[in-house]
Amino acid sequence: MWLLNKSKSKTNSRKQIEIKEVRNGILILPNHEYRLVIKTSSINFELKSEEEQDVIIDSYQNFLNSLPCNLQILVRVREVDIDQYLEQMMRSKDMEKQTVYKNQITNYCQFIKNLVSGNKILSRHFYIVVPYRHEGKKRDFELVKEQLHITRDLIMKSLEKMGIKTKALDSLEILDLFYSFYNPSQIKTQELKSETIEALLRNNYV
Repeated sequence: MWLLNKSKSKTNSRKQIEIKEVRNGILILPNHEYRLVIKTSSINFELKSEEEQDVIIDSYQNFLNSLPCNLQILVRVREVDIDQYLEQMMRSKDMEKQTVYKNQITNYCQFIKNLVSGNKILSRHFYIVVPYRHEGKKRDFELVKEQLHITRDLIMKSLEKMGIKTKALDSLEILDLFYSFYNPSQIKTQELKSETIEALLRNNYV
């Protein structure tokens, strides 16, 4: 497997992207810097009534005024893997016993193929990166985690008031996000799993 081949570079991948460690859903960076990542949903502002838009604007203004730190907003645009989706549909067809449902699945798959023929289907994912810098000389990770969780809860509650769903990424989800950045072609065929991460770290491949 290409993923398990040791790099010939003198500088390993973690140093190249300046990540020392990911622990308990927190990115540990050099110089006592830490990051926590929140995935959010989106809202269609244009479809809201004028009154609803005013409420959202006021809520967003209050949200910005209440922030205890600067935030980074990341918009991740990715091509949807339609082939994998169609394969899943065909597997469900093989498990279906009723002929009428088999035909419906076949027709649906053909409809999707015709719909996306020659076109790319893109998905957008939204993330908020919460920073924290530990000023003390002693590296107290529990204190760092506590401070980040306080900020995380404040941000998530404020966003949920605007109708935005939120989820703090765990360690594997953060690694998978970086994995998709640096391996866009392999992510479709080689999914990042916890077993793979354990093997890489155990054998010092990263």
